[in-house]
Amino acid sequence: MKITNIECLPVWGGARNFFFVVVDTDEGISGVGEGGLTGRELAMQGVVEHLKPHLIGQDPFRTEHLWQLMSRGGFFPAQNIATSAISAIDIALWDIKGKALNRPVYDLLGGLCRDKVVCYPHVQRPSVEELVENAQKHVEEGWKFVRWGLHEFGGILEPTASIKEATREFAALRKALGDSVELCFDIHTRLDPADSIRLGRAVADFDPFFLEDPIRAESMQSLRLVRQHMQSPIAVGEQFASKWEFRQVIEEELMDFCRIDLGICGGLTEAKKVAGWCETHYIKLATHNPLGPVSTAACLHLNLASPLVGVQEQPRRPGTSLTDVIPVQVPWEAGYLLPPTAPGLGIVFDREAARKYPFQMRELPRLSRLDGSFTNW
Repeated sequence: MKITNIECLPVWGGARNFFFVVVDTDEGISGVGEGGLTGRELAMQGVVEHLKPHLIGQDPFRTEHLWQLMSRGGFFPAQNIATSAISAIDIALWDIKGKALNRPVYDLLGGLCRDKVVCYPHVQRPSVEELVENAQKHVEEGWKFVRWGLHEFGGILEPTASIKEATREFAALRKALGDSVELCFDIHTRLDPADSIRLGRAVADFDPFFLEDPIRAESMQSLRLVRQHMQSPIAVGEQFASKWEFRQVIEEELMDFCRIDLGICGGLTEAKKVAGWCETHYIKLATHNPLGPVSTAACLHLNLASPLVGVQEQPRRPGTSLTDVIPVQVPWEAGYLLPPTAPGLGIVFDREAARKYPFQMRELPRLSRLDGSFTNW
Protein backbone atom coordinates (compact mmCIF):
# COMPACT_ATOMS: atom_id res chain seq x y z
CA MET A 1 0.00 0.00 0.00
CA LYS A 2 1.26 3.46 -0.92
CA ILE A 3 0.07 7.01 -0.26
CA THR A 4 -1.21 8.58 -3.47
CA ASN A 5 -2.62 11.92 -2.35
CA ILE A 6 -3.18 14.21 0.63
CA GLU A 7 -6.04 16.71 0.54
CA CYS A 8 -6.67 19.57 2.98
CA LEU A 9 -10.30 20.39 3.70
CA PRO A 10 -10.77 23.42 5.95
CA VAL A 11 -14.51 23.46 6.69
CA TRP A 12 -16.61 26.37 7.91
CA GLY A 13 -18.86 25.06 10.68
CA GLY A 14 -21.14 28.07 11.09
CA ALA A 15 -19.23 29.76 13.91
CA ARG A 16 -15.68 28.55 13.35
CA ASN A 17 -13.48 26.62 10.94
CA PHE A 18 -12.45 22.98 11.27
CA PHE A 19 -9.31 21.66 9.59
CA PHE A 20 -9.54 18.15 8.12
CA VAL A 21 -6.99 16.22 6.08
CA VAL A 22 -7.74 13.15 3.95
CA VAL A 23 -4.95 10.75 2.98
CA ASP A 24 -5.59 8.46 -0.03
CA THR A 25 -3.86 5.20 -0.95
CA ASP A 26 -3.46 3.08 -4.06
CA GLU A 27 -5.66 0.38 -2.51
CA GLY A 28 -8.69 2.64 -2.31
CA ILE A 29 -8.49 3.07 1.46
CA SER A 30 -8.57 6.64 2.74
CA GLY A 31 -8.08 8.03 6.22
CA VAL A 32 -9.15 11.30 7.81
CA GLY A 33 -7.44 13.42 10.45
CA GLU A 34 -7.98 16.79 12.12
CA GLY A 35 -5.59 19.59 13.03
CA GLY A 36 -6.17 21.65 16.15
CA LEU A 37 -4.57 25.09 15.77
CA THR A 38 -7.84 27.02 15.66
CA GLY A 39 -7.58 30.35 13.88
CA ARG A 40 -4.53 29.31 11.85
CA GLU A 41 -6.07 26.84 9.42
CA LEU A 42 -4.37 28.29 6.35
CA ALA A 43 -1.00 27.99 8.08
CA MET A 44 -1.63 24.29 8.75
CA GLN A 45 -2.66 23.85 5.12
CA GLY A 46 0.61 25.42 4.00
CA VAL A 47 2.64 22.97 6.09
CA VAL A 48 0.67 20.01 4.68
CA GLU A 49 1.49 21.19 1.16
CA HIS A 50 5.19 21.30 2.10
CA LEU A 51 5.02 17.78 3.53
CA LYS A 52 2.95 16.25 0.74
CA PRO A 53 5.79 15.61 -1.77
CA HIS A 54 7.73 13.71 0.89
CA LEU A 55 4.77 11.46 1.72
CA ILE A 56 3.47 10.51 -1.72
CA GLY A 57 4.61 6.97 -2.44
CA GLN A 58 5.29 6.13 1.20
CA ASP A 59 3.85 3.16 3.09
CA PRO A 60 1.10 4.53 5.42
CA PHE A 61 1.74 1.74 7.93
CA ARG A 62 5.14 3.28 8.81
CA THR A 63 3.54 5.79 11.18
CA GLU A 64 6.59 6.19 13.44
CA HIS A 65 8.99 6.61 10.54
CA LEU A 66 6.72 9.10 8.79
CA TRP A 67 6.22 11.02 12.04
CA GLN A 68 10.00 11.35 12.40
CA LEU A 69 10.32 12.40 8.77
CA MET A 70 7.62 15.06 9.11
CA SER A 71 8.78 16.30 12.49
CA ARG A 72 12.52 16.44 11.84
CA GLY A 73 12.74 16.67 8.06
CA GLY A 74 12.55 20.45 7.89
CA PHE A 75 15.73 20.89 9.99
CA PHE A 76 14.02 23.43 12.28
CA PRO A 77 12.17 21.66 15.13
CA ALA A 78 8.47 21.29 14.39
CA GLN A 79 6.40 23.54 16.64
CA ASN A 80 2.71 24.39 16.97
CA ILE A 81 1.80 25.13 13.34
CA ALA A 82 3.88 22.30 11.91
CA THR A 83 2.91 19.78 14.60
CA SER A 84 -0.78 20.58 14.10
CA ALA A 85 -0.45 19.75 10.40
CA ILE A 86 1.51 16.61 11.29
CA SER A 87 -1.24 15.70 13.76
CA ALA A 88 -3.91 15.72 11.06
CA ILE A 89 -1.82 13.54 8.75
CA ASP A 90 -0.80 11.15 11.52
CA ILE A 91 -4.38 10.59 12.69
CA ALA A 92 -5.38 9.88 9.08
CA LEU A 93 -2.60 7.29 8.79
CA TRP A 94 -3.86 5.48 11.89
CA ASP A 95 -7.36 5.54 10.40
CA ILE A 96 -5.96 3.90 7.26
CA LYS A 97 -4.15 1.22 9.27
CA GLY A 98 -7.29 0.34 11.18
CA LYS A 99 -9.38 0.12 8.04
CA ALA A 100 -6.77 -1.99 6.24
CA LEU A 101 -6.58 -4.42 9.18
CA ASN A 102 -10.35 -4.30 9.77
CA ARG A 103 -9.81 -3.31 13.42
CA PRO A 104 -10.70 -0.22 15.47
CA VAL A 105 -7.71 2.01 16.17
CA TYR A 106 -7.90 1.28 19.91
CA ASP A 107 -7.06 -2.35 19.12
CA LEU A 108 -3.87 -1.18 17.40
CA LEU A 109 -2.99 0.88 20.51
CA GLY A 110 -3.21 -2.14 22.82
CA GLY A 111 -6.90 -2.87 23.07
CA LEU A 112 -9.62 -1.69 25.42
CA CYS A 113 -8.59 -0.67 28.92
CA ARG A 114 -12.14 0.47 29.72
CA ASP A 115 -15.66 0.03 28.41
CA LYS A 116 -16.44 3.73 28.06
CA VAL A 117 -14.92 7.18 28.57
CA VAL A 118 -16.59 9.85 30.68
CA CYS A 119 -16.66 13.29 29.06
CA TYR A 120 -17.58 16.86 29.90
CA PRO A 121 -19.51 19.46 27.87
CA HIS A 122 -19.02 23.20 27.50
CA VAL A 123 -21.68 24.95 29.59
CA GLN A 124 -22.46 28.50 28.51
CA ARG A 125 -22.49 31.30 31.04
CA PRO A 126 -24.12 34.62 30.11
CA SER A 127 -24.85 35.08 33.85
CA VAL A 128 -24.62 33.07 37.08
CA GLU A 129 -28.31 32.21 36.86
CA GLU A 130 -28.09 31.08 33.24
CA LEU A 131 -24.92 29.09 34.00
CA VAL A 132 -26.80 27.16 36.67
CA GLU A 133 -29.80 26.64 34.39
CA ASN A 134 -27.64 25.40 31.51
CA ALA A 135 -25.66 23.12 33.84
CA GLN A 136 -28.85 21.59 35.18
CA LYS A 137 -30.06 20.90 31.64
CA HIS A 138 -26.81 19.07 30.85
CA VAL A 139 -27.04 16.99 34.01
CA GLU A 140 -30.64 16.06 33.14
CA GLU A 141 -29.35 14.83 29.76
CA GLY A 142 -26.94 12.49 31.55
CA TRP A 143 -23.66 14.42 31.71
CA LYS A 144 -21.62 13.70 34.85
CA PHE A 145 -19.42 16.81 34.53
CA VAL A 146 -19.90 20.47 33.76
CA ARG A 147 -17.22 22.85 32.54
CA TRP A 148 -17.09 26.61 32.17
CA GLY A 149 -14.41 29.28 32.14
CA LEU A 150 -13.13 32.46 33.69
CA HIS A 151 -15.56 35.29 33.08
CA GLU A 152 -14.77 38.44 31.16
CA PHE A 153 -16.96 41.53 31.00
CA GLY A 154 -17.54 42.85 27.48
CA GLY A 155 -14.02 42.10 26.26
CA ILE A 156 -12.43 43.32 29.53
CA LEU A 157 -10.83 40.89 31.95
CA GLU A 158 -9.78 42.25 35.34
CA PRO A 159 -8.50 39.48 37.67
CA THR A 160 -10.17 40.67 40.88
CA ALA A 161 -13.63 40.97 39.32
CA SER A 162 -13.28 37.66 37.47
CA ILE A 163 -12.13 35.81 40.59
CA LYS A 164 -15.10 37.11 42.58
CA GLU A 165 -17.46 36.09 39.78
CA ALA A 166 -15.90 32.60 39.60
CA THR A 167 -16.38 32.16 43.35
CA ARG A 168 -20.07 33.06 43.04
CA GLU A 169 -20.43 30.62 40.16
CA PHE A 170 -18.82 27.76 42.07
CA ALA A 171 -21.07 28.38 45.06
CA ALA A 172 -24.22 28.53 42.91
CA LEU A 173 -23.37 25.35 41.00
CA ARG A 174 -22.54 23.34 44.10
CA LYS A 175 -25.79 24.45 45.71
CA ALA A 176 -27.82 23.56 42.62
CA LEU A 177 -26.06 20.36 41.54
CA GLY A 178 -24.88 18.88 44.84
CA ASP A 179 -21.69 16.93 45.29
CA SER A 180 -22.25 14.21 42.69
CA VAL A 181 -21.50 16.36 39.62
CA GLU A 182 -17.86 17.15 38.87
CA LEU A 183 -16.88 20.77 38.22
CA CYS A 184 -14.10 21.60 35.75
CA PHE A 185 -13.04 25.24 35.55
CA ASP A 186 -10.91 26.70 32.76
CA ILE A 187 -8.70 29.67 33.70
CA HIS A 188 -7.55 29.56 30.05
CA THR A 189 -4.07 31.01 30.72
CA ARG A 190 -5.71 34.36 31.56
CA LEU A 191 -4.15 34.88 35.00
CA ASP A 192 -0.67 35.37 36.39
CA PRO A 193 0.59 33.05 39.17
CA ALA A 194 -0.45 35.24 42.10
CA ASP A 195 -3.99 35.69 40.78
CA SER A 196 -4.38 31.99 40.01
CA ILE A 197 -3.34 31.20 43.56
CA ARG A 198 -5.97 33.67 44.82
CA LEU A 199 -8.62 32.00 42.69
CA GLY A 200 -7.54 28.52 43.77
CA ARG A 201 -7.84 29.43 47.42
CA ALA A 202 -11.21 31.10 46.89
CA VAL A 203 -12.85 28.03 45.26
CA ALA A 204 -11.04 25.17 47.00
CA ASP A 205 -13.96 24.42 49.34
CA PHE A 206 -16.19 23.72 46.33
CA ASP A 207 -13.99 20.72 45.37
CA PRO A 208 -13.15 21.37 41.70
CA PHE A 209 -12.30 18.29 39.66
CA PHE A 210 -9.52 20.43 38.23
CA LEU A 211 -8.49 24.01 37.50
CA GLU A 212 -7.24 24.21 33.95
CA ASP A 213 -4.33 26.23 32.57
CA PRO A 214 -3.79 28.46 35.61
CA ILE A 215 -0.99 30.44 33.91
CA ARG A 216 0.41 31.07 30.44
CA ALA A 217 2.24 28.17 28.83
CA GLU A 218 5.46 29.90 27.78
CA SER A 219 7.32 29.25 31.06
CA MET A 220 6.27 26.23 33.02
CA GLN A 221 8.91 26.97 35.67
CA SER A 222 6.39 29.41 37.15
CA LEU A 223 3.94 26.55 37.54
CA ARG A 224 6.03 25.33 40.49
CA LEU A 225 4.90 28.35 42.51
CA VAL A 226 1.25 27.77 41.63
CA ARG A 227 1.57 24.07 42.44
CA GLN A 228 2.95 24.79 45.90
CA HIS A 229 -0.01 26.96 46.85
CA MET A 230 -2.88 25.31 44.96
CA GLN A 231 -5.08 22.88 46.88
CA SER A 232 -7.13 21.77 43.87
CA PRO A 233 -5.90 19.48 41.06
CA ILE A 234 -4.28 21.23 38.08
CA ALA A 235 -4.78 20.42 34.38
CA VAL A 236 -2.13 21.59 31.89
CA GLY A 237 -0.88 20.98 28.36
CA GLU A 238 -3.40 21.91 25.66
CA GLN A 239 -0.93 24.27 23.98
CA PHE A 240 2.04 21.88 24.09
CA ALA A 241 3.30 20.74 20.70
CA SER A 242 5.51 17.76 21.59
CA LYS A 243 6.73 15.35 24.25
CA TRP A 244 9.61 17.73 24.93
CA GLU A 245 7.23 20.48 26.01
CA PHE A 246 5.51 18.03 28.37
CA ARG A 247 8.82 16.87 29.85
CA GLN A 248 9.15 19.26 32.78
CA VAL A 249 5.54 19.20 33.92
CA ILE A 250 5.50 15.40 33.85
CA GLU A 251 8.86 14.75 35.48
CA GLU A 252 8.36 17.40 38.17
CA GLU A 253 4.72 16.31 38.63
CA LEU A 254 3.45 19.86 38.20
CA MET A 255 0.06 18.71 36.93
CA ASP A 256 -2.55 16.15 37.92
CA PHE A 257 -4.28 15.93 34.53
CA CYS A 258 -2.60 15.98 31.13
CA ARG A 259 -4.51 18.15 28.66
CA ILE A 260 -2.86 16.72 25.58
CA ASP A 261 -4.40 17.86 22.28
CA LEU A 262 -4.12 15.18 19.60
CA GLY A 263 -4.64 17.84 16.94
CA ILE A 264 -1.60 19.84 18.07
CA CYS A 265 0.89 17.49 19.75
CA GLY A 266 1.66 15.36 16.69
CA GLY A 267 -1.30 13.00 16.52
CA LEU A 268 -1.71 9.53 17.97
CA THR A 269 1.92 8.59 17.40
CA GLU A 270 3.16 11.30 19.77
CA ALA A 271 0.18 11.26 22.15
CA LYS A 272 0.59 7.59 23.04
CA LYS A 273 4.20 8.31 24.07
CA VAL A 274 3.14 11.20 26.31
CA ALA A 275 0.36 9.06 27.79
CA GLY A 276 2.82 6.30 28.69
CA TRP A 277 5.13 8.84 30.28
CA CYS A 278 2.23 10.25 32.32
CA GLU A 279 1.44 6.77 33.62
CA THR A 280 4.85 6.57 35.32
CA HIS A 281 3.91 9.68 37.35
CA TYR A 282 0.24 8.76 38.01
CA ILE A 283 -0.95 11.67 35.87
CA LYS A 284 -4.33 11.03 34.26
CA LEU A 285 -5.35 12.05 30.76
CA ALA A 286 -7.89 14.82 30.27
CA THR A 287 -7.63 15.11 26.50
CA HIS A 288 -8.16 18.59 25.08
CA ASN A 289 -10.86 18.38 22.42
CA PRO A 290 -12.62 21.65 21.55
CA LEU A 291 -12.61 20.56 17.90
CA GLY A 292 -14.72 18.46 15.57
CA PRO A 293 -15.89 14.84 15.31
CA VAL A 294 -12.57 13.54 13.92
CA SER A 295 -10.62 14.84 16.92
CA THR A 296 -13.33 13.41 19.17
CA ALA A 297 -12.81 9.96 17.66
CA ALA A 298 -9.01 10.14 17.88
CA CYS A 299 -9.11 11.21 21.53
CA LEU A 300 -11.61 8.48 22.32
CA HIS A 301 -9.41 5.74 20.83
CA LEU A 302 -6.40 6.93 22.83
CA ASN A 303 -8.43 7.07 26.04
CA LEU A 304 -10.00 3.66 25.48
CA ALA A 305 -6.52 2.13 25.24
CA SER A 306 -4.92 4.12 28.11
CA PRO A 307 -4.82 2.91 31.73
CA LEU A 308 -5.04 6.33 33.39
CA VAL A 309 -7.90 8.55 32.16
CA GLY A 310 -9.72 11.26 34.06
CA VAL A 311 -12.13 12.73 31.52
CA GLN A 312 -12.36 13.74 27.83
CA GLU A 313 -13.39 17.21 26.75
CA GLN A 314 -16.50 17.03 24.57
CA PRO A 315 -18.00 20.47 23.78
CA ARG A 316 -21.24 19.00 22.47
CA ARG A 317 -22.87 15.62 22.04
CA PRO A 318 -21.57 13.65 19.04
CA GLY A 319 -24.05 13.65 16.21
CA THR A 320 -25.24 17.22 16.78
CA SER A 321 -22.80 19.12 14.53
CA LEU A 322 -21.30 18.66 11.04
CA THR A 323 -23.70 15.78 10.53
CA ASP A 324 -23.62 15.94 6.73
CA VAL A 325 -19.82 16.17 6.59
CA ILE A 326 -19.41 13.36 9.15
CA PRO A 327 -22.68 11.40 9.04
CA VAL A 328 -21.36 8.61 11.27
CA GLN A 329 -19.81 9.82 14.53
CA VAL A 330 -18.75 8.06 17.72
CA PRO A 331 -21.51 6.85 20.07
CA TRP A 332 -22.48 8.77 23.25
CA GLU A 333 -24.70 7.63 26.09
CA ALA A 334 -25.50 9.28 29.43
CA GLY A 335 -22.30 11.31 29.66
CA TYR A 336 -19.98 8.63 28.25
CA LEU A 337 -18.37 8.05 24.86
CA LEU A 338 -18.60 4.40 23.82
CA PRO A 339 -16.15 2.31 21.77
CA PRO A 340 -16.79 2.43 18.02
CA THR A 341 -16.98 -1.02 16.48
CA ALA A 342 -16.22 -0.08 12.86
CA PRO A 343 -12.59 -0.28 11.69
CA GLY A 344 -10.22 2.69 11.85
CA LEU A 345 -11.56 5.69 13.74
CA GLY A 346 -15.06 4.30 13.35
CA ILE A 347 -16.48 7.38 11.64
CA VAL A 348 -17.53 8.28 8.10
CA PHE A 349 -16.22 11.44 6.40
CA ASP A 350 -18.01 12.80 3.31
CA ARG A 351 -15.48 14.73 1.25
CA GLU A 352 -18.05 16.14 -1.16
CA ALA A 353 -20.15 17.48 1.70
CA ALA A 354 -17.04 19.06 3.25
CA ARG A 355 -16.36 20.98 0.03
CA LYS A 356 -19.76 22.69 0.35
CA TYR A 357 -18.54 24.62 3.39
CA PRO A 358 -15.34 26.36 2.31
CA PHE A 359 -13.02 28.13 4.73
CA GLN A 360 -14.02 31.58 5.97
CA MET A 361 -11.55 33.98 7.53
CA ARG A 362 -12.26 34.14 11.26
CA GLU A 363 -10.05 35.36 14.08
CA LEU A 364 -10.27 34.35 17.73
CA PRO A 365 -11.64 36.87 20.26
CA ARG A 366 -9.37 39.42 21.95
CA LEU A 367 -9.31 40.54 25.59
CA SER A 368 -7.76 43.50 27.35
CA ARG A 369 -7.43 44.96 30.85
CA LEU A 370 -9.21 48.14 31.89
CA ASP A 371 -6.08 50.14 31.09
CA GLY A 372 -6.11 48.91 27.49
CA SER A 373 -3.23 46.47 27.81
CA PHE A 374 -3.49 43.14 26.00
CA THR A 375 -4.23 39.95 27.90
CA ASN A 376 -4.73 36.30 26.91
CA TRP A 377 -8.09 35.16 25.62
